[in-house]
Amino acid sequence: MAALAGSALLLLAAALLLSAPAATEAYDSLDPNGNITIKWDLKEWTPDGYVAMVTIYNYQQFRHISAPGWQLGWTWAKKEVIWSMVGAQTTEQGDCSKFKTNPPHCCKRDPTVIDLLPGTPYKDQVGNCCKGGVISTFNQDPANAASFQISVGLSGTTNKTVKLPKNFTLKTPGPGYTCGRATVVRPTKFLIGDRRRTTQALMTWNVTCTYSQFLAQKTPTCCVALSSFYNNTIVGCPTCSCGCQNNNTHPGSCVNPNSPYLQSAIDGPGKYTGQPLVQCTSHMCPVKVHWHVKLNYKDYWRVKVTITNFNYRMNYTDWNLVVQHPNFNNITKLFSFNYKPLSPYGGRINDSAMFWGMKFYNDLLNQAGPFGNAQTEILLQKDPETFTFEKGWAFPRRVYFNGDNCVMPPPDAYPWLPNASPPMKQPWTLELLVFWTALATLLAYYV
Repeated sequence: MAALAGSALLLLAAALLLSAPAATEAYDSLDPNGNITIKWDLKEWTPDGYVAMVTIYNYQQFRHISAPGWQLGWTWAKKEVIWSMVGAQTTEQGDCSKFKTNPPHCCKRDPTVIDLLPGTPYKDQVGNCCKGGVISTFNQDPANAASFQISVGLSGTTNKTVKLPKNFTLKTPGPGYTCGRATVVRPTKFLIGDRRRTTQALMTWNVTCTYSQFLAQKTPTCCVALSSFYNNTIVGCPTCSCGCQNNNTHPGSCVNPNSPYLQSAIDGPGKYTGQPLVQCTSHMCPVKVHWHVKLNYKDYWRVKVTITNFNYRMNYTDWNLVVQHPNFNNITKLFSFNYKPLSPYGGRINDSAMFWGMKFYNDLLNQAGPFGNAQTEILLQKDPETFTFEKGWAFPRRVYFNGDNCVMPPPDAYPWLPNASPPMKQPWTLELLVFWTALATLLAYYV
């Protein structure tokens, strides 16, 4: 019996392990604590429910929510309705036929809420609303958030009778985020008037959502090209980095810049759905990052970085770039970009940097075309103990654009110094040397 009980416990433990969600699914080593937190603050009770202020905070260092913006969804625990909203709206009203007069704003059991657009009348606004669903990264704007007010009915009118919504979803606008359960936390406190008095929410709960690039899309969205002053070779993005040209099976997936049908393709069916329309290239990526080792000085070296947009349907607002390189602890000068070290290892090692455009200058990466690029140059001081141009050391280890990992060329394709040879060729060279030595020995013996 004891053996059977032990076997049963082992089977139960295995089942629990297999059914549990992967804890590292959305983990990012460069931003281990990054998440989006949704806070519900109940401000007052109504005859059949409550009025709450909902705020979406972006605590991610380098991943923002871009146009067309966030979509927040959930499922009501009972038969709640939304009487009214300020600063946001639901995408559907649902079936409100049982209400004879003054129908609610939304009667759906699983509503989807979106932000209002800029220019919304003031009477329909609350603080931090009406930005088209765009929320900047924590590094670019720590105070940035999105808020709306919601009046809920048929829900209960005390802390004990109110049931928390469940099955939260966050789309931006596509998938990628996984949201946990709503958790009751300590009520939020608010400073009012002359900021010498505080009030607090009647009840507060939080929902935490984390991002996974694997869930967001099946293919990458950016790639990296490399070049240097000491080698004429330009190592382009790997072929088919983000997909392959195939207008036979997927017509309209790309368009040539000199095509007479360019504008009609841009205005095609995917214009309002956010479907990318990229320039036909060998890599088929919407964005390319080019890292060029430009100059070498006695105590410094200089890099030029160019970001090119190949997407004809997307202007990247408040874009950002994250690069990993061991020499980033010695950045001396940066031109035309903002910069902040990420220090994911608690400040001990600074090999990760975040770059973004300057406000009203190049913070908007225009759609594909003559103005669809942004450039900077970085001056770095040499560390005599580590600096070298050998074996591709001068090139980045990883590159992210808007939080998504970009496809890098294989290391054996990196531009090499003129007096160096790629390591992949060394074994073949050694075999040739052994062959010719053996052949010469045999010839000498017989001759």
